[in-house]
Amino acid sequence: MSDLLSRLALLGYSLLIYLLRPLLLLLFVWRSRADAAYRQRFAERFALQPVAPAQQGGLVVHAVSMGEVVAAIPLIEALLRDYPALPMTITCTTPTGSARIRQHFAAQIDAGRVYHCYLPFDTPGANRRLLHKLAPQLVLLLETELWPNLLHTATAHQVPVLLVNARLSRRSARGYRRFAWLVKPMLQQLAGILAQDEATVRRFNTLAGLNNASPLAVRAGNLKYDMRIAPDLALRALALRAEWGPRPVLVAGSTHAGEDEFILSALQILRQQQPDILLILVPRHPDRFDSVARLIEAEDLKFVRRSRDQAVTADTAVLLGDSMGELMLWYQAADLVFIGGSLIPRGGHNPLEAMCLAKPLLSGPHVFNFAHAYQLLEQHAAVSWVSDATTLAEQVQTLLSEPAERQRLAAAGLALYEQQGGATARILNSISQQTLAMPVVLPGELRWCAPSLAPELQDAPLFDPAWWQAQQAVTGYSSGRNTVYFVRVAGVETDWVLRHYYRGGLIGNLNKDWFAAEPVARSRALAEFSLLLWMRHAGLPVPAPVAARYQRRGVGYSADILLERIPHSQDLFHYLQQQALTQVQWQQLGTLVAQLHQAGVYHSDLNCHNILLDAKGQFWLIDFDKCARCEGTHWWPEPVARLHRSLQKELGLRAAFFFTAADWQAFSSGYQQQMAAVAGFHG
Repeated sequence: MSDLLSRLALLGYSLLIYLLRPLLLLLFVWRSRADAAYRQRFAERFALQPVAPAQQGGLVVHAVSMGEVVAAIPLIEALLRDYPALPMTITCTTPTGSARIRQHFAAQIDAGRVYHCYLPFDTPGANRRLLHKLAPQLVLLLETELWPNLLHTATAHQVPVLLVNARLSRRSARGYRRFAWLVKPMLQQLAGILAQDEATVRRFNTLAGLNNASPLAVRAGNLKYDMRIAPDLALRALALRAEWGPRPVLVAGSTHAGEDEFILSALQILRQQQPDILLILVPRHPDRFDSVARLIEAEDLKFVRRSRDQAVTADTAVLLGDSMGELMLWYQAADLVFIGGSLIPRGGHNPLEAMCLAKPLLSGPHVFNFAHAYQLLEQHAAVSWVSDATTLAEQVQTLLSEPAERQRLAAAGLALYEQQGGATARILNSISQQTLAMPVVLPGELRWCAPSLAPELQDAPLFDPAWWQAQQAVTGYSSGRNTVYFVRVAGVETDWVLRHYYRGGLIGNLNKDWFAAEPVARSRALAEFSLLLWMRHAGLPVPAPVAARYQRRGVGYSADILLERIPHSQDLFHYLQQQALTQVQWQQLGTLVAQLHQAGVYHSDLNCHNILLDAKGQFWLIDFDKCARCEGTHWWPEPVARLHRSLQKELGLRAAFFFTAADWQAFSSGYQQQMAAVAGFHG
C-alpha cells in the first residue's frame, strides 16, 4: 500500500512539474531582462543538448547556485586529483552558478576534462535523457538539492546518489514533514547523506524513518570550512585599499530586498560621525542591481558601480558590487563585514567566507539557514548582533573606535573556521566506498575497467577471442551453452575468464546475443561488473572483475565481461559427484550465503553449479548475471530454496551424488547462526 501511495505521489509531482514548466520558462524570460543568461541554453533545461561520448561513465556533481558552487570547489578539485581517469560533469541551476563554474574550471572545460551544463527540469523524460547521455557511476548533490524524479530515475538506472554537505534547518524539516508521503521514499533512494552537523543528521534520519542503528545520514562536516583562498586575493585587496586611501570600509554582502534600506539608513547615521566611511553594498541576486542603484540614488548618496569600472573617489559613499564572483575580494578589502539576509526573515547567508579571511562579523538575528555556524560564533563571542539600522550603525561605530575588540572578533572567527575543517577528506573517504570503475570510451562502445587493470590494456581488444588466440594466450575454454575462454596475461598470476552474453531459451534460438536498449549501468555486463566490484570491496568471496563492455548495436547492445578465474577450483555439482562435504563445510556454506544476504545481494540463480570450492577448502560464489543489491529481507528465502531444489534435482538424477538431509540441516544451521549473530550484534 505504501509503495502505491509513493508511486501516486511521484506521478502527481511529475504532473505538477510538467504544468509548471511553461511558467518557469516565462519566469526565466522575465528575469532575463536583468540577466540575459536566463534566456540562453534552454536546450540544457530539457537535457536536449548533445553530449560527447567521452563524458560517459564518470561523476556528476550538482551545486544549485553560486554559494554551493563555491563550497563544492575544494571537493571537485580533490575528485579531479584522486580520479584522473573519470570524466567529471558539473551541473547547476542558475546563471550565477554557471558563471562561477566556467570561470574557475575554464582550463579543465577547454581541455575536455570537465563538462558543464544546467541540471534539467525535474521531469522523468529530462532526467532519463541526461543519465542516458552521461551514464554516470555516481551523482553527488550539494546541500538540499533533492529532486524526486532525479532520484527515482537514478535508482532505476542503478546510479547511486550521495547528498553531500547536507544541511536541513528545523524550519525546512517541518516543511518536509508535511510531504512525508513524497519525501520519505525519496530519501530512502539515496546511497547516503553526509551532513554538516548533528542536528541535520537527526532531522534527515527522522524524515527517512531510520534510527541510529541503521542511519542514512552521518556527520561529515561543512565543505565551506575547506575553502581555498586565491593566492593573489590579499594583493588585489591591498591595491584597492591603496586606491581608496585611509578610510574605513564596511561590506554588506549578499543583501536582499527589504534590508538594503536598513543598511543605507545605517550609513546615513554613520556618516554624521564618520563621513569618510565607504560602504560596499553587494546584492545577492543580479536582477536587483538596478533597483538597489535606484535606492542609493534616492538616499542622495554618491556611488559608483563596479560593473562600469568607475573609480572610487574621496567623496564616494557607496561602491555597488554589481559584478559576479568578487564577494571574497570585497570581504578581503573590508574592515567590517555584515552578512546579508539576516535583517529580514530570509535565514542569513554563509559567514564562513568572511571568517576564513579573519574579518570581524556583524549579523542580524535571522540566521536559521546557517544555524550551526552562528551557534558556534555566539558561543565564542565571535559575532556582533544587530537588529535594525540604528543598532547596525552603533555597532559599526563602536568597532571602528575599538581596534582591539575588532581584532578579537576577527581572531575568534578565524580560530573557529580552522577548527571545523576536514569535510572534504571525510566525503572523499565515503566516495571511495563506492568502488568506482575506470571508464574507457571507444568507437561504438563503453568499457568499465577495474582500477588495477594496466593502462596499456584498457583499450586493447580484450573481448575478441581471436586477439587472444593470435597471442597464444588462450589457456583453455569451457563449452556449456556457449564457449567461455580462459586467457592469460604476461605478468599476471591468475587466468582470466572471457564471457560473451547470450540469450537462453526459445528467444536465444531467434536472437542469440542482441539485447534491447536499457540504461548503461543496468546493461548485463556493466551491472554484473559493478556488483562484483562492490562485493570484492565488501570482502565477499566472488571473482574479481577485470573489465566489461557495453557495445552499441542499432537500438540495442551486446555485452562481454572479463573476470579473474578462481584457481584450482571445482563447482559444487561436480565435487558432490565424487565426494561428500563435511558437516562443518556445509555450515560454512550456509554462513557464506547468509553473509551474501546480509550484504543485500540477491543471487537470481543460486545453484550447485554457481558455487565453487578451491584447493584450500574455500567456497566462492560465481555467475552474478541478472543479480542485484536489494533492500529488505522478504527475498532472502527464495535463493536458499532455489539452491535446495538444485541439490535435490541432481540427487534424483544421479546414482552418485553426495547430498543428504543432514547436510542441508547443517547448511541451514550455519545460515541461521550467522543471521542470529548479526541480529544480536545490532540489537
